[in-house]
Amino acid sequence: MKRIAVKDALQATSPLAQAEVRGWVRTRRDAKGFSFIELNDGSCLKNLQVVVDHAIPGAEGLAGMTTGAALAVSGELVASPGKGQSYELKAAAVRLVGPADPETYPLQKKRHSDEFLRTIAHLRPRTNKFGAIFRIRSEAAFAVHNYFREHGFHLLHAPILTGSDCEGAGEMFRVTTLDPLKGPYPKEAQAEDFFGREAYLTVSGQLEAEIFAQSLGKVYTFGPTFRAENSNTPKHAAEFWMIEPEMAFADLTDNMALAEGLLKSCIRHLREHCAEDLELFAKWVDPTLAATLDNIEGEPFVRLPYAEAVDILKKAKREFEFPVGFGLDLQTEHERFLTEEHFRKPVIVYDYPKEIKAFYMRLNDDGKTVAAMDVLVPRVGEIIGGSQREERLDVLTRRIEEMHLSLDSYWWYLDLRRFGTAPHAGFGMGFERFLMLATGVANIRDVIPFPRTPKHLEF
Repeated sequence: MKRIAVKDALQATSPLAQAEVRGWVRTRRDAKGFSFIELNDGSCLKNLQVVVDHAIPGAEGLAGMTTGAALAVSGELVASPGKGQSYELKAAAVRLVGPADPETYPLQKKRHSDEFLRTIAHLRPRTNKFGAIFRIRSEAAFAVHNYFREHGFHLLHAPILTGSDCEGAGEMFRVTTLDPLKGPYPKEAQAEDFFGREAYLTVSGQLEAEIFAQSLGKVYTFGPTFRAENSNTPKHAAEFWMIEPEMAFADLTDNMALAEGLLKSCIRHLREHCAEDLELFAKWVDPTLAATLDNIEGEPFVRLPYAEAVDILKKAKREFEFPVGFGLDLQTEHERFLTEEHFRKPVIVYDYPKEIKAFYMRLNDDGKTVAAMDVLVPRVGEIIGGSQREERLDVLTRRIEEMHLSLDSYWWYLDLRRFGTAPHAGFGMGFERFLMLATGVANIRDVIPFPRTPKHLEF
C-alpha cells in the first residue's frame, strides 16, 4: 500500500487503487451509513475528503474521530463528484491513532484571534493561517540558501556565544555559570566564569562573516540572534533569525545590488512555490499583498542619499510624530512615507551620518557620512541594513576609540586590516521581517514558531 501526502492526493492525475493517508481531522460530518471526514496532514492548505462507510474496519471508532484527532486511513483514491476537489479517498479501513478530547480541544471550527493562538503556539500550526505561514517560512529559507548558492556564496555557521558586541549597543544577553544568588561579583571574579571572561548571546554573525569573507571571498550566515531590548512592538523580538552575507572586493554599490536581488529572488520563489498559501493572506490578511509583491518583484529600487531623504521628508505636506533632521535616524513612519506615498516603491537610503551608525562602517571622503545603506519596503519599513566595511586600519582604530569601545576586544578584527586587507561589504536581513513583508502579517510574533519577547518565554 502506497502512503501519500494530502498534497499529493489532491494533485493526483489518475485514480490510485490502494493508498494510505495519515493526518488530523479538521471536521467530520455524519450521514446515514456514511461519514465525511476532512483530513489534513500539514502538507498543503486544502483538506482531503475521506468517505467512510460505517461498515468498514475501524468505523466503529468514529465517535472518537473528532476534530483534532489523528487518523490513518487506507483505501482507494477516486475522482470526486463534489465541487472544489478532483479526488477524494474512499476508505477501506480507518484507524484512530490519537484521540482529541472534544470538550477541551481548543481549535474548533471557527476563527480564532492571533492573540489567543499565541497562547497555544504548540497547536496553532494546525490552523489554516499558521500552517500556511510556516510552510512559507520553510520555503523562504530554501529560497535564501538557493539564492546565495547560485551567486557563489559559502554558508558559514557563526557562533551563538560571543565575547564581543558587534553593534556597540550593549543590549545583550549575558551568559554565565556563576551562581547569581552569590552575586554581584567583582570584575576579577570573571576569571572563575566558564569562559574566564564575560560571554553573551550573539546579536550578529557579521564580524565572523568578515573573517571568512577575507579568506573565502563570499560567505553568508543564517542563524538565530538575540537582543535584550525591552521592546514590545509588533516588529521586535528578543530572538530572531538573521541572514548576513559578506563579500570581499566589494563596495556599497555591489552591496545594494545584492540586497535588491535577494529580495526579488525570494519573492519570486515564494510566488512560484507557495501560491496557494500566499493567496490565503491576500484574501484574509492584506488585500494589497499581491500589488505589494508585484511592486517589489517588478520595479527597480530607488537609490536615495540620506541627505535627499531628509529634504523630501522636511518638504512633505504632513505632520510626523518624530522629528526630521540631518543627523537623526529615520523612523518607521518616515520610511513608510518614502516607500508608500512619495516613491511608491522600495527605496535604498545610503550615506548616513557617521554619528548614527556603527564603528565598522566605511567613512566617506566627506568625513561626515559613512557608506551605509538601509533597504526600505512598503508596509514594513527597513528590512535590510548594511554597509561597506572600513578596511583602513588607522580609520577603523580611530572609530573604535571614538565610540569608547575596547581595542583589545577587537584585536583579531584589526588584524584583518593588517594582513591583506581588502574592501568588503555586507548586510543583515531579518528573516521574520521578510516573512512579514511576504505574507502581509503585521506582528513578528506570528511569523516565528515560538516568539520570545519581554516577559514571555513559553513552549
